[in-house]
Amino acid sequence: MTEEDNQEISADDWGAAMAEQAASMTEHEEVSQPSAVSPSQPHVFQTFGVESPATGQHDLEMIMDIPVNITVELGRTKMPIKNLLQLAQGSVVELTGMAGEPLDVLVNGFLIAQGEVVVVNDRFGIRLTDIITPSERMRRLNR
Repeated sequence: MTEEDNQEISADDWGAAMAEQAASMTEHEEVSQPSAVSPSQPHVFQTFGVESPATGQHDLEMIMDIPVNITVELGRTKMPIKNLLQLAQGSVVELTGMAGEPLDVLVNGFLIAQGEVVVVNDRFGIRLTDIITPSERMRRLNR
């Protein structure tokens, strides 16, 4: 047999296999489909009921205990490793943030709000002054 004969046989074998599969699927569909739906109709997903507001509330409750990382960022800077290794106690690192500017509040690395530092009972905190809307977050991601 030549290579061309092998390809023709292969094509014939594929054609026969596809025809056999189509016939098998048609028989299977006729057996498995309910009598109300004919095999010529497209498959339609059944609705199992209307979702109540209570179900949506239950879904939200499932994620309430998932921990997230909240970071408050004063500013950022870039420096070569040489300068980083020269830092010692008392060194000052210049940040991009200006004094008096709002601090960024990030949740899992995404900016969600801005605020200002407060001290309550000798502990630092942040008073949120601006919540970033979902549309604003999308706009910032596209920059």
